[in-house]
Amino acid sequence: MSIDSQSILDSAVAEITDATSAEQVAEISRSYLGKKSELVEARKGLGALDPQERAEAGKQLNEVKTQIEAAVASRTAELKDSEFALQLESERMDLTEVIDRPIVGSAHIVTQAWQELEDTFIGMGFTVAEGPEVETDWHNFDALNIPPSHPARDGFDTIYVDHGGDESTTLLRTHTSPVQIRSMLTSEPPIYIVAPGRVFRRDTADATHMPVFHQIEGLVIDKGISMADLAGTIEAFTTSYFGEGFSSRLRPNHFPFTEPSAEFDIQMPDGKWLELGGCGMVHPNVLRAGGIDPEEWSGFAFGFGIDRLALMKFGITDLRELFTNDVRFLKQF
Repeated sequence: MSIDSQSILDSAVAEITDATSAEQVAEISRSYLGKKSELVEARKGLGALDPQERAEAGKQLNEVKTQIEAAVASRTAELKDSEFALQLESERMDLTEVIDRPIVGSAHIVTQAWQELEDTFIGMGFTVAEGPEVETDWHNFDALNIPPSHPARDGFDTIYVDHGGDESTTLLRTHTSPVQIRSMLTSEPPIYIVAPGRVFRRDTADATHMPVFHQIEGLVIDKGISMADLAGTIEAFTTSYFGEGFSSRLRPNHFPFTEPSAEFDIQMPDGKWLELGGCGMVHPNVLRAGGIDPEEWSGFAFGFGIDRLALMKFGITDLRELFTNDVRFLKQF
């Protein structure tokens, strides 16, 4: 038997490599490994050889057959993967949404003001404190020296809720001042905190009122604190938050939880004054409710509306615009 097995192998591998479809590879495989192929014919002639030649020739034929089969399997797998990829590409559906420009979300106007206020007060040495929105009337009123006869405690102003107890003693907080009480009860003086948060009152929604709004309050408890420290803090906040050209003033007022009490206003560069919030020295009764000795410690508190501050900063005239979720309005900020 005379057969050039290496030549057959090289020829088969070359054809298999050049094949462009799995069907073509199968046809090449039949021509080199099928019943009428040279390899099969050569195998039939092995019986005419002496034993030693037969063994050597049989080994060569098996090696060639194995290598051709391996080449067929490898190329078939490659072509099938390629054909599958082409099929996927041809059947692919483009679900990309075409837009004029990427739409990037942004923080709500109130959130922007809230975060800027926190950053401003943190820069002045305060820490941020939080408390529950569902409060007891003791934390919301009694501890703040607000007597039972005060009109703010009437159901026409305050939203009382059934929260697993006496409905008359649980409410949605009407200010963030309860956070001050909780901070005094859980922390030893000196205390320097600001308490931003959401509050609730029975207000009819209009251009300047909402039943749900946001406040930020500050509390300082230390030794030797006076009204001068309060005025200086308000002035430092005004110039830090609003910028140079703005100043502040205090006007006498009355609040149950501070004594003496004041309203504080800011003056804009054009000379106009705007009322911002209330403040004063913490009433001794409030200090006692917080477990602090008013003979040893003194302090001041202040508070104002975050929503109103956002209106002032962005020149918005109607508070309701902040809550309508009109994207045309919100995306301006």
